[in-house]
This record gives sequence, structure tokens and C-alpha cells, in this order.
Amino acid sequence: MELPQILTNVPDALCANVQRYLEPLQACGALDGLPPSFVGQVAQAISRSPFVGKTLSNQPTLLGQWSESQSALHDGRSELDMSDELSDRLGDCDDELSVMRELRLFRNAQQARIIIRDVCGIASLDEVLVEVSALADVCIQQALSWLDAELSVKYGVPRSKSGERQTLVVLGMGKLGARELNVSSDIDLIFAYPESGQTDHPRKPIDNHQYFAKLGQKLIHVLDKRTQDGFVYRVDMRLRPYGASGALALNYQSFDAYFQTQGREWERFAMIKARAITGSPEACDYLSEQVIKPFVYRKYPDYSSFEALREMKRLIMSEVHRKGGDKNIKLGDGGIREIEFIAQATQLIYGGRDRRLQDTGLQSVFNSLEEAEYLPSAWVQDLLASYRFLRRLEHAIQAYNDEQTQLLPDALERQIAIVEVLGLDTWQSVLDRLNEHRQAVSVVFEEFLYDANEQAGSDESLVSAKELETWLSLWRSEHAEVEDWRLAFERAGYEAPLASAEAIIELHERPRFRTMSSEARDRFEVFLPKLLCELSKEGIANPSQTLERVIKVVQSILGRTIYFVLLNENDGALNQLCRLCSESDWFAEHIAATPIVLDNLLHPETLYNPPQKEELLDELRQSLLRIPEEDLEAQMDCLRHFKQSHMLNVAAAEATGALPVMKVSDYLTWIAQACLESALDIAWHNLEQKHGRPSDVPEPLALEDDGRASACSGFAVIGYGKLGGIELGYSSDLDMVFLYDASDFASTDGGKPINNQQFYTRLGQRLVHILGAQTSQGMCYEVDMRLRPSGNSGMLVSSLKAFEKYQEQDAWTWEHQALVRARFISGDQSLGLRFNAVRHRILAQQREPKALNAEVLKMRNKMHDAAVDKFKSPALADKNIKQGRGGLIDIEFITQYLILAYAQDYPELTQWSDNVRLLESLAETIEVSLPYADLIDAYRVLRSALHRKSLSGISYSEGLNEFPRERDQARAAFEKVFGASGCA
Repeated sequence: MELPQILTNVPDALCANVQRYLEPLQACGALDGLPPSFVGQVAQAISRSPFVGKTLSNQPTLLGQWSESQSALHDGRSELDMSDELSDRLGDCDDELSVMRELRLFRNAQQARIIIRDVCGIASLDEVLVEVSALADVCIQQALSWLDAELSVKYGVPRSKSGERQTLVVLGMGKLGARELNVSSDIDLIFAYPESGQTDHPRKPIDNHQYFAKLGQKLIHVLDKRTQDGFVYRVDMRLRPYGASGALALNYQSFDAYFQTQGREWERFAMIKARAITGSPEACDYLSEQVIKPFVYRKYPDYSSFEALREMKRLIMSEVHRKGGDKNIKLGDGGIREIEFIAQATQLIYGGRDRRLQDTGLQSVFNSLEEAEYLPSAWVQDLLASYRFLRRLEHAIQAYNDEQTQLLPDALERQIAIVEVLGLDTWQSVLDRLNEHRQAVSVVFEEFLYDANEQAGSDESLVSAKELETWLSLWRSEHAEVEDWRLAFERAGYEAPLASAEAIIELHERPRFRTMSSEARDRFEVFLPKLLCELSKEGIANPSQTLERVIKVVQSILGRTIYFVLLNENDGALNQLCRLCSESDWFAEHIAATPIVLDNLLHPETLYNPPQKEELLDELRQSLLRIPEEDLEAQMDCLRHFKQSHMLNVAAAEATGALPVMKVSDYLTWIAQACLESALDIAWHNLEQKHGRPSDVPEPLALEDDGRASACSGFAVIGYGKLGGIELGYSSDLDMVFLYDASDFASTDGGKPINNQQFYTRLGQRLVHILGAQTSQGMCYEVDMRLRPSGNSGMLVSSLKAFEKYQEQDAWTWEHQALVRARFISGDQSLGLRFNAVRHRILAQQREPKALNAEVLKMRNKMHDAAVDKFKSPALADKNIKQGRGGLIDIEFITQYLILAYAQDYPELTQWSDNVRLLESLAETIEVSLPYADLIDAYRVLRSALHRKSLSGISYSEGLNEFPRERDQARAAFEKVFGASGCA
């Protein structure tokens, strides 16, 4: 085989390098019998990576192995295959020296093979990253296994105090942890072990700490030590707690204590990519979920990451000039480090709430960030394209001599090799492409880290800076009096400067400020001047009143100053907070109770445009999918955050006039239904895992829907009152009845069977708990079950037959009135249809109109008497918009009476459960002459008034009397239906 023929596809400038390695291989016969195409491919690889040539010179038999098994080059090798081979090789070793030699020969052979796949374009970037990382994992795992076996002979097996075997957990950090290791990279490791204790050697036991420190030292030595065969990996241990001065290995408890008391922001960034490479699955899972992730990911959105990232960027930029400036494609402007920081900062901010972001892989994280719209899609696409180009370029640079470098080369041969690897025409085309990607990264990076406080120069910014300084000086002054503050508020245009002065001084004197950390105090002292300046701007009505409201929010987040960072970093979010609080005290109360919803203020485009019903359901399902099924607390918190966030959106849309009252109630009801449906799924799954599914359940009916009919077979949630009538308000509870339809004599089919009735009762109890329990995120909904058969004395869950029997034989008229507003909400849709049939039969029963009229009137008068007792005055009771004569309840009673009186003749009247559509049906169906359109308008006006009262704090001092037209129309209609005595 002639070399000139083989070198035809190699650039002239690189031929000498290739000949230098191929000629000796040819001379020793290593190329004999090999396919020319294969040798040509190897020659091409050597031209782009002399390291491949050096490796083949030291291990010429590799050529024959690779030629016989073409899949090794074309398909790569799995981690398991590499592990088995290295295990066999180390199994024949008698001492550390032979282990070190075998590790290096193995690593170099696999490294050369992977580089060939990379530089010749056989493997994709992602395949190369995974295979390089798998190679590192295998070398660490097999080396540790051999060393541990040897060390345990000398000192015994390390055990916990309870006698359980302890193993060293090696954490891979950085790109190794992310399974995105470079083709030539050092590896960042941290050593941990589960528990303290000692080894079980009968004569010379040692503490676990000593054992694992020795084991760690040996592992570093066999991997890092440079011998005549090279090294396996350069090992960096500086990321461990306390850095280079810290213990080489710590137990989990020590890790946790360090993170809780001394963990720094940059360490949270580093630990994002931590991945256990060795150790039992249980030990690794515990370290990840119970120690590392709670330190890295905060329960609330963590906006302090922006501050940390800015500081890190300043450090990086100072490092850039020291390490090669713009020639460094990792640390230079627009380099890999900036892309990594954008991903990691956003992970820290949102990862505590969105488990998709608790991923070590950069590319997968960016895909999740784009999917969840945490970053603009255009940003993500630019960053990913730039990242892939930069990583390919980085590999081309490093593969040349198996060097850990990110510097663009000056040598012509190396430049040509890189051009060949990237498939471009000239070195200048490489630089042009590189500059395009760097510029794209820089644009995103600068915008991502934009800090309005660093922008200066305009007169307006100078004025603003002076205002900020004035407020801050007052706050910091030990001698500032009420009058000083009052004058400042007066100059700033506050409508009640004295009240504002007193409010701010009261805030200043709160004990919390005396115990604040310096970091928390700094955050607050950036926030307060910005707030006071924002309130004095045009567009914020009644700044003094608004300040009092915002102070409620401030007081609630003094212990979680991370939210001040959010507002400091986002002027738009601060403006939205001030706007909403100026609109209504409801917003201040809601945000103060649930500060996590401050995150909504970052997205005004969705804040005032709540999603549609199906979008709500889908969003909640997606959020819950990210939470482990066994983590009930996290699931419950997810429901609460979902409700609180979307309730804020609806309120914001209503306050700005974007939603009319009927739509507001629709949205609030949809939010509740989404929570109910998801809560039921959670409760059902928990019970099903333990007890199995109920048996002997009626066959589901054929339904034309989304196929979820049998999700909770045999169980249905029925909504009553405002939930059933699609009329929920901001503080409404949920009136519900639980039904089941299955044999009481059958049992569930799981490992711990219970009878069906017991299963459904527990299901109802768990559902009430999930919705109604107080957690750190508050209560999702207060649940009212008093409308079930026999009220509080009745069974929590009724069979459909028992429910129907009760409604037919024992129910009071008022319970049939309540049934008018009942509606299937969630569960088995087949059972929902059967409930609808029962509801229809009950509502359409034959009734004697006069007796019915008297019963309904009797209940109405009873309710009015209760209102009189509550308000201590008939006059005050009649002013109540809901309870007063001519109020909402009168309209509801008119509707319910007419439905019960006429449904026997007009069955279509039972179709709806909401008051407006019921009145519309009555208007179209029966001949009773009533001003239905006026009643519908009055109902809407009065409901809207209650919404405004709840949302905006409008007092309506005269109550119902402020709506004389609607009141009189309702009174007249009520008198016509029930007679004059009904209005007495």
C-alpha cells in the first residue's frame, strides 16, 4: 500500500505529520491487510490530530482491532462495553503501577478512537460528548472499585454506626457532571460518603473519614499522576467545601451543614451540574435530593442569581485578558462561559419551582427554558447554535494534541487542521463564523444582564439618581424625624405626606431591620428608594394610599429579601406592583399572603390576559408532571401556587377592564375546576398505589370527549352553589357533594384490598385534605360539604342510589333548590351523566305549586331573619346587596322556584345550573310574565358590585340602596311570584 495514494485527501501542509506516524506503522506491518479506505480515514484523522498518531505508534494493534470491528468507529462504544473491558484489564493487575498503566493505555486508546469519530465527522457533537463523558465515568468507577477492594483488605470495610456498608460517592462536576465533557478536559470531582462510623477490621479499624480520605487520595493519584504512558485525567478538587483547605471527603451531614451555613452563591452555580458517578443508587439519590438540590434550588424564584452572575462576569472579564483575551473561545467575550452562565442563572431563578430545569445538561436545559418561555425562543436558538459551533471548535483545538486549551492557535498547521475538522474553506472563514456566533452570544448576554443602574449620562437619570440618594439618606439617617419625611413626601407630590411619613417611620422601627444580614439590608436599601420614586411618577393614583398598601407586601417579604432583588432588577415588575396596589388593596393583601406570585409581574403580556379553560388545565397538568408522584407536599404547593398566580391574573384583568364580571366568574370557576381535577387525580393515584382500583363498577358509557371518562372510575365530584353555578368569586369556598357508583360488597384489586365504600370515603377525605389543608403556601380552597345528604351528620361520600333515594324521600325543598345549581365537576364522566339523569328526575318531579311557593317563601324569610340577626337591624339587612330585599338572593329564589314549579312540564329547564342561563331558559319557555331581561341585567349589576367590593374595597355605604333600579325590579318580580307578604 503506497502512502502517497493514502494521502491524496490530506492537505499538503499536513502530509508531513501524517507520514511521520504512518511510515513506522507501515514498516512494522501494522497496516498490512487493512482496507485502503480505512487507512485513508485514519490518515485523515492523524492530519487533524497528531495525538491519534502518537497513540497508534504506542499501540499499533489498535488498527487491526478497529478495522475488524468497524462499529467501534462508526457506532461508538457503550458505557457498559467500555466498563466490561476495563474491568477485565484491571482484574489482572496485582499492584497500583500496573493499574495505572492499564488505565492510561485504555484511556488513550478510547480517546483516540473517539477523536477519530469526532474530527472525521463520523459522530455528532452530542454523541461525542456522551461518549467522552462515559469514558471518564468508566475510568473513575473501575479505578475506584479496584482501589477500594485493595484498601478494605488493609483497613476493613467502612460501615455506618448501624453496620451498613459505606461507599465513596464521587461527584462529577462541571461538564463531566453534565455529561458534556470535552475531548481533552480535566475533571472536577468532589468526594462524599453517607455516614460517619469506622471500618470493620478486627485489629486496626479506622474512622470512615480517614478511610475515604485515603481512598480519595489514591484515586486522584492513579488518575492524575503523569507517567511514561501519560495520565488518565487531570483532577481538580477545588470545588469541594472549604476549597483546597477543606477535607478531601465529607459525610452527608457535614455537606448539609456547610451548605446551610457557609455555602456561597458561586457554589450554588457549581453544584447545578453535580452528578454522582459512584455509590449505591440510594446513597446517590439521597445526596442529590436531600442535600444538594435544597441548597441549589430555592423554593421561591431566586432572583439573586442575577447579582451573582454580574459579579462573576466582572471576575471573568478580568480573567479574560490574563488568559488569552479574545483568543480564548471559552472565557473571551461571547464565549462558552457566558452561554453556560445564562443557563445556570436561569436555572437558579426558576429551578426550585420547575423541576425540568433541575437538569445537569446545558442543551436540554435550554430546550426547557425555551419550552417554558423563561427565555425568548430567539435567544435560545442563537445560544444553542453558538454553543454547538464553539464546542466543535473547542474539540478541534483540543483534539490536535490532546490538550486542555481553548486558545485559537497561531501555528499554520493547527489552523489548517481546524479548518478541515469544521468543513470550512479557510482560516478566515473560521474566524468570521466565530465572530458571528460570539456577537450573537454577546448581544444576549448583555441584554440578559442589563442593569439600568449602570446606565448614566442623561439629565433624567441624574435627577433620578439624586432622588434615590435623597430617599436613601433619609432612611439611613439616625436623626430623621417625621417632619423631615413629611417634607420629602410633600415635595414628591404624595397626597397625604404626613400619613406616608408615619407609615415609613413605623416600618423603619420594625425589629426585623435590627437582625437583617448585611446582604438583605443592601437589597432593601436598593429597593426602598426605587419604590418611593416609582410611586411619585405620573400614572400612580394616590401614592400615599398606595404606599400603605405596598408596605404590606414589603413586611411580608422582609424575611425573603430575594423578592427585593426581583423588583430591583425589573423596573417593569415594580411598576406593575405599584399600579395594581393603587387599583385595589386586594392586590396588596393577595401578594403579601403569597409573595411567590410576584413572579407574575415579570410578564405583563400574560398578567392581564388569563389563559383559556383548556390552557389552564394543560398548564397545571404540565406543572404537576415535573413533581415526583410520591411528593404530596410539593403537589399541594403546586396547586396553591397555580391558584394564587391565576387569581392574580384574573383580578388584574378585571381591575383594568379587560374582563367583564361574567367572564371573571368563568375564569375563577375554571381555575377551581383545574385544581379540583388535578387534586382528585393525585388522591386517586395515591390510593390506587396502595389499594388498587375498585371492582364491580358499572361499565362506562360511550362518551364523545377526551377519553378521561374512567380516570376515577365510579367516583364523581358534584359542585353546588357558586361552584355549580359557575359564579365563583375571589374568596369563594367550594360547596361539593361526593358520589360513587359501585358495589358495596366488592373490594379493590390491589395488594391491600379494602371494600369499595371505604376506598371512596378515603378518596373523599384525601381530596378535602389536598384542597383544604394549610401548607406553607396557604390553603388552596376551603371546602364545604354541608349540602351532602343529611348534612354534617351524613356520610362524606354517598352512593348514587342512596343520593337519589334521599332526594326523593327525605330532602327538604331548600335542598331541591340547591340541586338546581348543582353540576358535575370532575371524576367519572359516565357517573356524571347518571347524576345528571337523577338531577333531572328530581327537579322534574310533580309538585303542587302553592305548597312549593309557600316552602320557598318560608326559607327566604328565614334567611332574611338570620340576616337581620346578623346585622342587628332590619334596615341594615335590607341594604345588603346579597341578603337584602331586592338583592341577589331574591333573584336566585325566583329562578329556583320557577325551575322546580315548571320543570315537570318543560324538562329542558334542567339543562343549566347558572342563574343567567336559567333565567334565559325560563324566558324562552314558560308563560309566566316577568321582566326576565331586567332580572338578568340586575343580577349582573349586583354581582359585579360584589366583585368590585371584594376587589377594590368599595364600601357601598348605602349598599343595595345605591342600585335602586335593580333593587326595585327584583322586589317587584319577587312580589309578583310570591305575593306581597314575601316582601314584608
